[in-house]
Amino acid sequence: MAKPNYSFQKRQKELAKKQKKEEKRLKKESASQEQPQEEGQAVQPPADDTTPA
Repeated sequence: MAKPNYSFQKRQKELAKKQKKEEKRLKKESASQEQPQEEGQAVQPPADDTTPA
């Protein structure tokens, strides 16, 4: 019977962890880019050239 190659298993685990971390970072990045645009549109009042008297 062949002995298990633990270094291969470790490397595969590290690669999976790295890929998951990258996906999470991209998801956070895309979420943070979408959020300010929505807030910016909601916060700005309609542009009126008249001043309240």
